[in-house]
Amino acid sequence: MNINRASTIDRKTSETDIRLSLNIDGAGKASLQTGVAFLDHMLTLFSVHGFFFFFVQATGDLDVDAHHTVEDVGICLGQAFKNALADFSAINRYGHCTLPMDETIARVTVDFSNRPYLHYDVVHCDQKVGTFDTALVREFLRALSLHGGMTLHVEVPYGQNTHHILEAVFKALGRTLDQATARNLRTQGPLSTKGSL
Repeated sequence: MNINRASTIDRKTSETDIRLSLNIDGAGKASLQTGVAFLDHMLTLFSVHGFFFFFVQATGDLDVDAHHTVEDVGICLGQAFKNALADFSAINRYGHCTLPMDETIARVTVDFSNRPYLHYDVVHCDQKVGTFDTALVREFLRALSLHGGMTLHVEVPYGQNTHHILEAVFKALGRTLDQATARNLRTQGPLSTKGSL
């Protein structure tokens, strides 16, 4: 088990240059500069409601669009969780949150199973919130689940305001990952009858 439960990821490609730090046992503080204002807003909500310390400094080919930056931040965040949790020892492993946001409700469920999978079933959103392409939320979550070893289910059965829908998703994601990563000292290794994940 990683006692510090913190990780820093550096990722540099021809499309993005990212430095990301995560401390699972933080106090909901975030310092985010991705160049994508809506993503910064969503990840701040994620950090506050998950009680994580979260730092991101990213530059990307935003002259093309935000796709590479959003996806690569998701990759780095997933890697940071996986590194910080090591072999997933002594954690709850599972987490779930149903969270209302005015007319919207979001359900997020996770299993740190080391079997990445994303189920994304979200009521129809407007294509844009400001200048942000809302389809990129799915790409972010896919990258997060793949690189974090998470089985992740994200569902919004109803909602009208696209900002509310996505805000509910990120708040619920923070609470869910906080619950799943909480220390559980009743198990010394990974919570699995196999003995490893």
